[in-house]
Amino acid sequence: MADKPISPRLDVELGRRLHKALTATGDELFQVLLDPEMQVVRPALKNPSLHEDHLLALLKRRDLSEDLLKAIYLLEIAKSSHRLQVALVKNPGTPGSVVLTLLQHLHLFELVDLCLIPGVTPDQKFAAERAIIQRIPTTELGNKITLARRATATVIGEIIKEGEGRLVEICLNSPRLREVAILQFINGAKSSAETISMIARHPKWKSRPNLRFAILKNQRTPAVWFTLFLPQLRTIDVRNLLVSKRLNQAQKKLIQDELRKRGA
Repeated sequence: MADKPISPRLDVELGRRLHKALTATGDELFQVLLDPEMQVVRPALKNPSLHEDHLLALLKRRDLSEDLLKAIYLLEIAKSSHRLQVALVKNPGTPGSVVLTLLQHLHLFELVDLCLIPGVTPDQKFAAERAIIQRIPTTELGNKITLARRATATVIGEIIKEGEGRLVEICLNSPRLREVAILQFINGAKSSAETISMIARHPKWKSRPNLRFAILKNQRTPAVWFTLFLPQLRTIDVRNLLVSKRLNQAQKKLIQDELRKRGA
């Protein structure tokens, strides 16, 4: 079937909207930027009256095309406006390559906010988390403490690995912390007798079987936790601990004592 001819009336109407996009005054331009057609919105980027507030309003739209978002990114005003850079990153339609470029210009807690806003895409969240994690080693302790309270599970999992007592305590109290992150920390080089004990006595984590077993396989674990946890393990698990190459002789003696009590 042949395409239907375009109505002359529609041509005229589209031409009128395109002309207005190029010539509208400041207040009129806000209305132009609400036009559902990207081919009408695009010329508005060349309007002499266009300024930062227009673009901030435009970037609240969630139906913008990738081409239009790239065009906004390339505007000189966008290159010099931090507010526009943040708005571009937060728009779910912004291409990944543009987001990655802009993330380096965002402040630390703007990245955190990006991870937590409703509607953020998985790619945006992943990229923001990577950017935060890259900054953790050079972030001052006070900001790390705030991060541990506010950040996502992925970021908190990285913070706890640093092993600083105050950070570990805050991370353990976070509702976002995952058990796997604690396991990785216990098995890592930065866990200490102090931080292991924090986990062992924490109301939320102390009864987790996987965590208890990991604690009992760490040579830095204080003897008191062997005394408290070993009696609650199955005999086969106690025997498995005894052959672990990670434990020191004093810890192995506590395990042997427990097996003797069981007549094993």
